[in-house]
Amino acid sequence: MGGFFGIASKDDCVADLFYGIDYHSHMGTRRGGMVVQNSDGLRRAIHDLSNAQFRSKFEGDLSSMHGNLGLGVISDFEDQPLIIGSHHGVYSLVTVGRVWNLEELVSEVLRRPTAHFSEITRIGFNPTELLASLINQGDTIADGICRAQDAIDGSASMLLLTDEGVIAARDKWGRTPIVLGSKDGAWAATMESCALHNLGFKIERQLGPGEVVRLTAEGVEQLVEPRDQMQICAFLWIYYGYPASDYEGINVEASRNRCGAALARRDNVEADFAAGIPDSGIGHAIGYATESGIPYRRPFVKYTPTWPRSFMPQEQRVRDLVARMKLIPVEELIRGYRLMFCEDSIVRGTQLTEIIARLFDMGAKELHMRPACPPLLFGCKYLNFSRSKSELDLAARRAVAKLEPGGEAHLHDYANADTDRYAAMVEQIRQQIGLTTLQYQRIDDMVEAIGVPPEKACTFCWTGDEACYRKRS
Repeated sequence: MGGFFGIASKDDCVADLFYGIDYHSHMGTRRGGMVVQNSDGLRRAIHDLSNAQFRSKFEGDLSSMHGNLGLGVISDFEDQPLIIGSHHGVYSLVTVGRVWNLEELVSEVLRRPTAHFSEITRIGFNPTELLASLINQGDTIADGICRAQDAIDGSASMLLLTDEGVIAARDKWGRTPIVLGSKDGAWAATMESCALHNLGFKIERQLGPGEVVRLTAEGVEQLVEPRDQMQICAFLWIYYGYPASDYEGINVEASRNRCGAALARRDNVEADFAAGIPDSGIGHAIGYATESGIPYRRPFVKYTPTWPRSFMPQEQRVRDLVARMKLIPVEELIRGYRLMFCEDSIVRGTQLTEIIARLFDMGAKELHMRPACPPLLFGCKYLNFSRSKSELDLAARRAVAKLEPGGEAHLHDYANADTDRYAAMVEQIRQQIGLTTLQYQRIDDMVEAIGVPPEKACTFCWTGDEACYRKRS
């Protein structure tokens, strides 16, 4: 997925920049970078985060970096920030999102005889460099950003560091957030609002979809007005957002509590304890326990010092190892008990299958699972929050394939909780994972519990509908 932080300050900004970027480490990605501007020009550092935390890799750079303007990123794969020379002058760029028509746009750019790309790795072209090429086609940076937003299929939020300040641009559908904060003599733009609190910033407002602003130490100038429609990713609140962050003024932890309560209201299974799969499932489980009256316990404890989020590694073998090593069972709270587990979602189901087997081996009497969102049937077209290489990696899609050859033609039936196909799919997943019972959150309940206006929520990965969410009639 990735996240970024940018700042314009009257004083040296490096400490705030460093910690502001670090607050995006939970996004679970592999590359990190930061850049600052001062009278000597731009100073940049980029490091591999595959086997280390952001802080440990970048602490050594702090003594050599100083300036009043800066930005940084923790990205999925590509090196960032890039430093670009163009008719706009020299600027630095970071982006978060996904460009599905990357190859097509690269081909269009390369039709110009003098065009070229230099940031090419084994993964392919760097989407941030492509976006820079599109921006450079505009008469101004703001015009170029709008051109880039209109050209891409997917999403791209970005920060640019220029001589005149830090430019923040939210993607055209607002699928990812950008929040602005201020304190005496400084303004910041970030994806995670929780990055602002401990640095002394006051949250000012969220950017609208497609909105572009310039930050200086004195304030904010709007360069491009927001667009009318929004499709913010609902999975922010369910899974990969940080509990202390707010998106569109809605707190992640509070929405997870509401999701758990909604699950409990539709449930009648008796259990001894309610528990959450760390980390994201905990907020849902607390809501479930509060609503149902079932005591909340922690039969799993997460070992946090060294193990990252388990969706980070590319290989399934390594993902499974991380998932196993980071969760330590508490046998006294498992043996002989009926456990109700809340989870943010079931994506592939491979790690969960092993977890359930371990719990039964440790003496659990019954194991019930309540995911806080519906079955994931469609791979996300807009963001890199999953490492799945194929939609058949998804547990729900594997269940459909096993139940019905050619079942892809009926995916919208499988996405409807009121159909026989949906019930058969859930039962297939239950058997595959080895659960006593399995009951997913309904889409209407999820959207209501999150609290974002339904017409502004992107629910594509559950419904396959690219339009804004609509409640079933």
